[in-house]
Formats: sequence, structure tokens, C-alpha cells
Amino acid sequence: MSASEIVNKVWNYAHVLRDDGVGYGDYVEQITYLIFLKMADERDKAGILFSNDSEPSPQSSPGGRGSNGVPREFAWANLVKQDGDDLELQYRHTLENLGKQGGMLGTIFRKAQNKIQDPAKLERLIKMIDKEQWSTLPADVKGDIYEGLLERNAQDVKGGAGQYFTPRPLIQAMVEVMQPKPTDTVADPACGTGGFLLAAHDYMAPQASSKKEQRHLKVHALRGNDIVDSVVRLCAMNLYLHGIGGDECPITANDALAKEVGDDRVDMVLANPPFGKKSSITVINEKSGKKEQEKLVYEREDFWATTSNKQLNFVQHIANMLKIDGKAAVVVPDNVLFEGGAGETVRKNLLERTDLHTLLRLPTGIFYAQGVKANVIFFDAKPASKTAWTKKLWIYDFRTNVHMTLKTKRLVKSDFDEFIQCYKAEDRSKRKESDDIPRWKSFTYDELIARDKTNLDIFWMKDDSLEDTDNLPAPAVLAAEIVEQLEAALEEFRSVEAVLDMGES
Repeated sequence: MSASEIVNKVWNYAHVLRDDGVGYGDYVEQITYLIFLKMADERDKAGILFSNDSEPSPQSSPGGRGSNGVPREFAWANLVKQDGDDLELQYRHTLENLGKQGGMLGTIFRKAQNKIQDPAKLERLIKMIDKEQWSTLPADVKGDIYEGLLERNAQDVKGGAGQYFTPRPLIQAMVEVMQPKPTDTVADPACGTGGFLLAAHDYMAPQASSKKEQRHLKVHALRGNDIVDSVVRLCAMNLYLHGIGGDECPITANDALAKEVGDDRVDMVLANPPFGKKSSITVINEKSGKKEQEKLVYEREDFWATTSNKQLNFVQHIANMLKIDGKAAVVVPDNVLFEGGAGETVRKNLLERTDLHTLLRLPTGIFYAQGVKANVIFFDAKPASKTAWTKKLWIYDFRTNVHMTLKTKRLVKSDFDEFIQCYKAEDRSKRKESDDIPRWKSFTYDELIARDKTNLDIFWMKDDSLEDTDNLPAPAVLAAEIVEQLEAALEEFRSVEAVLDMGES
């Protein structure tokens, strides 16, 4: 079967489980657990280790465990032979036990729970997976299968899954201009399901000519973190299906902003940190007993500004993650470009302490989360200096007069061809403005610093839709944009309503 046929097969079954109240996200999780166990069984029989090392895993033992560290009493064979309530019990105990293990195994099964309560449907799902030989599928095919499931999961907007899914054409364009080398260490502190890490790996892999480089690429080149446990295990499984990872899992589950960056810095950061304003926690007031919202502020000596705005905090965190001359490409919402107070402080420090050389303004309608206005900032870390490192900021306006939707006009990789050409990744000194490319314009440091609040939300192109009715987008595009704006507004109202409800209770 082809990758698309297997995706359709396993996804069609999701509709059956959906009727039982199993959401798409939960379904992808259950598929994660079961495919991993099936592959462990196949590799165990073939004598292949997860880590593909030449030496057996230290967890291996001829008695209680398979060569891949899975205790034999919780191996795939014990699931396949069960049915009814015995199957449900065996599956539940399997998840609980494997979540206590170390390495990739423990990461993938951390806090795992059975969400399929009907033993008959669980048995059918297990038999469906059992029919395929997952280990014999090429890594790219397995990756395509999993990426297909994750993308369809992201389309389930009502479930909020889209927040973890960055459009793949955007990721590919960012990686293409960043050009990670096979000797680099690439990190994503808000990795979601691993889209940036996998794209970087795919770019680096053809360049890895020596065994040392190939080993580095497989085990040490990628580092990811996410605050959500369920997303971390999806990312770990995604990397594993692409043949990445050793005995230690390269993905961690932590609050990336909670502690200062140490000496272990990286060559490159590619990231799309979470958007939204929910930078607060709910606490119980000891005197009144009422629930109150307390802003989550990170007090860090390595931060330039103290703020509850988590997007600004992620920008500061990422700048501190880089080695000298390390490179970052970060997706940020518009407020990072114009917000006053801490926002102004962060922008000034970026201009002075790093080489903030490129800004890509993104069109609306490309994210599953509705109404998002975002940009990509590109900057290089630099040593301390008495003068500002940013000499000139180049901006590519891919938003004005561009109308994208998720259905009628989807983003594709070729949409970024002109930006990639303008970027001049091989030699940025060859950049130049041209009347033929009105979207590409540069601004000097003196021009930027003189702007009110160092506002980087810069426009210069005429918006045709505001002045020329002949150039209005097609009705279907307009309708889709209106729906996106209304849904975004409704989401804002719901969040306000939730805060008010907490105050009343």
C-alpha cells in the first residue's frame, strides 16, 4: 500500500471512533502508541535496535525485555492475542508501565492513557495495524503517513489542534534560506509536532557525507521542547518514524521560559512559539476564596525586559539560546513589532545586540488558527559591542494585496520563490532593491531607531483593496476572510467571558 492509502485507511477509522467521543488528537495519540509497539516487535524479531547503534541497548536483556527495551509482558504479541475486557486491561497496563521507562520509550508513553473504551474497536484498530510491516516502510513513507495524520488533526480547528501546526511551505522556505549544515545543532523551544526539526533534518541529511556527520545528525543535531506532554510524545514519535533519535530522546517536556539558558547553546533556532495572550495562571485568593487571574511573569537576569507577554519572552529566550554568530528564524505575531513598553525594549535590544537583518510579513489565512497576523524575524547572535550590530533591516511584504485561505487558495512552497531569491542566503551583501520587486525594501538602523517606539510594523505598498473596487478579491476569498475574522473575534469574546466567569465564581 502507498503512504496515502495507509493514511486514508487509518484515518477513515478515526470517524468510527469519533462517534464514540474519541477526538482526532486522541486518535493520533493511540495510533502513536500502537505503531510504536508494532515496530518494536518487528525490530526485535529482526534484531534491530531503536537507536541503530552497533552495541546493544543497556536496557536489553534476554529475559524480561526485548532488544529495544520493551518489557516482554507488555510487548505487541500480548496485545494481539487478547480480546474483550482482557484486551482493554492489558492495553491500559502496557501504557502505564511503558510511561515509567527511560529514553525515547518513556517520552513517547509519558502519562499515556487508553482513550478507546470499546474493546471491540480497540481490537479492530490493533488488527489493522498488525497487518502492516511498519519497519520495512522507508522512513520518508512512514513520515508522510504520520505527517498526513498530524495535518488532518490540525484541520480539526474546533479541537484547537491547529496551534501546533505551522504550514509546511512556510517551514520549508525558512529552512531553505537558513541553510543548516550537517554539523550544526538546531533547536526549537516550542517544537509542537516537530515540523521545523524534521525540515532541518531533511535539508541537512544529503550533506552528511561522513559517518561522524551522519551520527551527529541522527543523535545530536536536533533538540526540541514543548510544554504540552501529549505534543511532546507526538513529536518524539514523529522523529522516530523518520529514523531520528538514540537511547536518549532529543525532545523534552518543560516550560522553556522558566529557567535561564546555560552554556549549552546552539547554532540555529527555528521556531513558531505559541501565539495568544494567555500568559496567566488561575489562583485561589486565600482571603476571599475566589479564583483570580495572576499574570505569569518570568524574572530572568538574561532577559532584556520583564513582561507577561510570552511572545516577547520567547524572542528573548531564543536570542539567548544562540552561540555567537548563531542564527534564528522565528515566527511572531504583529504585536511583537509594535507593542510599547517591554516590546520597545526588546526591539531595541534586538537591533543593537543582534544583526536583525530580515523581516518577512506573512499573509493572513495561512494558519489553522483563524485571523492570525504573523511575521518571520531573522537575526544572528553577535558578541558585545559599543555600536549596534544591525546596519540594515530588509523587509519582504508578502501580506499587502495577498489573499490566502485554507481551502480556495492554499499556501504553496512556490509562493516564497521571490522572497528566497531576494534573501540571497549565500551572500546577503548582494541584496538590492529593485522597481521590479516592490515588496522588497530596506531600512537603515538610524531610520528604525528614530521611529516612534522603534515600531517595525512598516508599510509602504498601496493596498489596492482599500482604494480600487475593481481589484477586490474573489467573493469566495472575501467570504473566507470574513469568516476568519468573525471566528477570531468570537474566540476573543469567549476568552473574556471565561475570565469574567472565574471572577464571579
